[in-house]
Amino acid sequence: MDSALKKKIKFVYEAPDDLVVWADIQMIQTIIRNLASNAVKFTPSGGKIYLSVSKTEHDNIELSIRDTGIGLSDEMIPKLFNLNENINRKGTEGEPSTGLGLIICKEFIEKHGGKIWAESEVGKGSIFHLGKKSH
Repeated sequence: MDSALKKKIKFVYEAPDDLVVWADIQMIQTIIRNLASNAVKFTPSGGKIYLSVSKTEHDNIELSIRDTGIGLSDEMIPKLFNLNENINRKGTEGEPSTGLGLIICKEFIEKHGGKIWAESEVGKGSIFHLGKKSH
């Protein structure tokens, strides 16, 4: 949160009040913390980050973290969750990044029977989804 405050980034949360999730709290907190940290790292000052949770079919949950950051190219997206790829790049204010956090997120969400995937557009931001991918 310190980085978000320094960069004047606003967080917007959207979740139903009656939502119940059965998960390992430490793993889920690690995933959210890592994805939120990445969103802050790659969002310029004054940007926004949206964290939303919704129910999907069959009482599954989808969590999404969307930012108004620098985005990812189509070539980068398939490499994000692959340990054999080196996609480290600096954040908007020179923050370091190794890409290892996304590998951990992938492992943790798969242990919960879910998937993680990303959508992005260069210059417009990214959305990272956690849940049961239907496509």
